[in-house]
Amino acid sequence: MATTEERPPAEPSVRTIEERIEQLRKRKAALLDNARKDAVRKQHEKGKLTARERLDLLLDPGSFQETDPFAVHRSHDFGMDRNRPPGDGVVTGFGTIDARRVCVASQDFTVFGGSVGEVNAQKICKVQDLAMSTGAPFIQINDSGGARIQEGAASLAGYGYMFERNVRSSGVIPQISVIMGPCAGGAVYSPAVTDFTFMVRGTSHMFITGPDVIKAVTGEEVTFEELGGAMTHASKSGVASFVSQDEEECLAMVRHLLSYLPSNNVEDPPTYAPVDDPDRRDDGLTMLVPDSAKVPYDMHEVIRRVVDDGDFFEVFPFWAMNVVIGFARLDGHSIGVVANQPKVNAGTLDIDSSEKASRFVRFCDAFNIPLVTFVDVPGFLPGTQQEFHGIIRHGAKLLYSFAEATVPRLTVITRKAYGGAYLVMNSKHLRADVSFAWPTAEIAVMGPDGAVNIVFRKQIEKTDDPVATRAQLIAEYQEKFATPYIAAERGFIDDVIEPAETRPRLIKALRMLGTKRETIPARKHGNIPL
Repeated sequence: MATTEERPPAEPSVRTIEERIEQLRKRKAALLDNARKDAVRKQHEKGKLTARERLDLLLDPGSFQETDPFAVHRSHDFGMDRNRPPGDGVVTGFGTIDARRVCVASQDFTVFGGSVGEVNAQKICKVQDLAMSTGAPFIQINDSGGARIQEGAASLAGYGYMFERNVRSSGVIPQISVIMGPCAGGAVYSPAVTDFTFMVRGTSHMFITGPDVIKAVTGEEVTFEELGGAMTHASKSGVASFVSQDEEECLAMVRHLLSYLPSNNVEDPPTYAPVDDPDRRDDGLTMLVPDSAKVPYDMHEVIRRVVDDGDFFEVFPFWAMNVVIGFARLDGHSIGVVANQPKVNAGTLDIDSSEKASRFVRFCDAFNIPLVTFVDVPGFLPGTQQEFHGIIRHGAKLLYSFAEATVPRLTVITRKAYGGAYLVMNSKHLRADVSFAWPTAEIAVMGPDGAVNIVFRKQIEKTDDPVATRAQLIAEYQEKFATPYIAAERGFIDDVIEPAETRPRLIKALRMLGTKRETIPARKHGNIPL
């Protein structure tokens, strides 16, 4: 019987255990690379950039220095030990914007959905500490599925550590939150504590509880966009300071905002050589205020005609629009602008506008940014809803904020300045440094119509012609009280100026106040009526 020739065993393709391990590592890297590419593709399909692409656009080219790029999570539960990507879902570090140092953290949604775990939070906390110790602004780009469920309490602790640093940094360094994806649950409180929040239409969402939970608990049906989209928070909740059309525009806006801000609370804001003539008059301001006190006009036009190059960077442009706030420059120096808006609710102050203006005033005061206030306010908005929801308390916030501020404070009264609303809008009585009024200004307890109805009610009722009598009394009241000169006689107004002279007069006043030093009584902190 024929026997089969014995063949020698095939030579193994891998000779050593080390080679086997290396081969498996390469296969794993290839699989992870393919998964990574797929995740990036999905990110781009949503109209979103990756964490690193965002930093490339935000920072000066080549300036980014990453920290903790090799950090990995420590969890071994739920199969986490088999997937330990470097960086752990967040890119942290520092770089420059317009050659000024900033510290950054950019959540990476392509890794664990950007979820926050113990190591992820530690990376963010380390860069927050770096920002504080070096006096650099901190910018966090949020794009996260929230707390990492697999890490349980350690994830929640991480959020707490970040919140504590947000609070400790408040008023010391500017803090900016950029929402470029989901930001839900407890994660929303870090942006809520920071100074400014940016959102992008269509891709940014913030909420405490999502649509599914709301439907289960309350029966309400609401979409993600309706509940926590950019315009919802920009126009209704007052959470989003700025809204952009896409991520590129958003990051450009962040860079622009920083051009007005100092790096920390012991520095002055950056200054630029002014191109706009500091002595420039604007005769267009003379005819801007209508003859009738009941006819509205756009306060944006006043602001643009006064500031350098007409450049006004408005904050919260869609929320509480009866007050206008934002940044501009005078003589190349940053200023914060607060103004009543006669086009919206006649410029009255209400709950939302008082809160909007007061927080902005406190930010400017914390970071050495002079305040310029344009006043045309008929009073606080009347109504039971305003009273029941605390207009007294909220209006007191604005009073408190102006009275507490020690930065240079200037006021221009363009038309109406009535009652308590006149007082809280940076009046001389709250120690405003310089207060100007246009000849059209009316400074009184209330408007002529209301005042005459109260003071002369019985006299009007007894006359044969109440209409004529009332009209005559209103005219007399206007001549005697609805004028800035009575207030100027008492020193409540420093000068009545031509509207065309507003810009040069404000610039001269700011130059004079450049060396202002004001001390306040020693205390831990005041107790603002929150």
